[in-house]
Amino acid sequence: MSEASGINITDQMGRQISLPSYPKRIISLVPSQTEFLYDLGLTEEVVGQTLFCVHPANMHAIKPRIGGTKTLQLDKIRALKPDLIIANKEENTQGQIEELMCDFPVYISDISTLEDALQMMEQIGKLVGKSEQASQISTNIKRTFSALVRTETAEKCLYLIWRKPYMAAGSETFIGNILQQIGFENSVKGRYPIMTDAEMMAQNPSHIFLSSEPYPFKDSHIQELQVLCPKAQISLVDGEMFSWYGSRLVHAAAYFKSFVGNK
Repeated sequence: MSEASGINITDQMGRQISLPSYPKRIISLVPSQTEFLYDLGLTEEVVGQTLFCVHPANMHAIKPRIGGTKTLQLDKIRALKPDLIIANKEENTQGQIEELMCDFPVYISDISTLEDALQMMEQIGKLVGKSEQASQISTNIKRTFSALVRTETAEKCLYLIWRKPYMAAGSETFIGNILQQIGFENSVKGRYPIMTDAEMMAQNPSHIFLSSEPYPFKDSHIQELQVLCPKAQISLVDGEMFSWYGSRLVHAAAYFKSFVGNK
C-alpha cells in the first residue's frame, strides 16, 4: 500500500477509514490494543491512552492518560490532536466514540473470536504502516495456538468475571471463544449473564475459572464456590491471558498449556 495514495481500510464495524498518510499521533482507548501498538514499535506515535492501559508499565507511567475506557475525557483527547483514534465496540461507550468521530478518524474493532483478534491486528498494522510486524505477531499467535494439544472430549467449564452477583463470560464472548480454542466447553450461553447459586449448581461444571479481572478473585473465594460445585476443579486464572485480544496472545498459549494438561 503506497502512502502517497493514502491509507484506506474497512474496520470491523464495516466503516471506511481513510488517512492521507501513516498516523503520527495515535490515541488508543483499549488496553490490549495499546499494548499491541507498542509491540509494533509505535512508542513515539502513541500520544495518549486510558488509565487501564497498564502494559508496558514504562509507557503507562509516562504517557498522557485520557480517562477510563468508558469515561473518556474528550477535552484531553481533543487537546492531544490525534490523527488516529483506536477504539472498540464493547469496551468504549458508543456516544463518546460517535462524538470523537465528528472530529477525528476512529478505527473501531469488534472482537468475539480469535480470528477477529488476528484480523484486527492485520488491519491496524496496515493502517499504521507496520504490516510486516503485525503479520509476524499474527503468525506467532496462530502457530502457538495450533501447537496446543487438546483432549478429544471437551469438558464443561464456568468462567466467572464478577462476584456479588456472580457473573460469567458466556459462549458469545471473546473469552468464550478462547475457552473453545483451548478445548473446553463453555457451559454458559450468551454474553455476560448473572449466575445464581442454583444456576451454577445446575451447570455442574468440571472446571471453574476465577478471573483476576475485572473482579480480583482470590484464594478465599474458592471455598465458597467449592460448596456449590463440589466436583469442580476451581482455579484462579490470569484474566489478561483470556481476555486481552492484542499481542499478549503471543504468550497466552504457553500459559494455557497448564490448563489443557490438567483436564
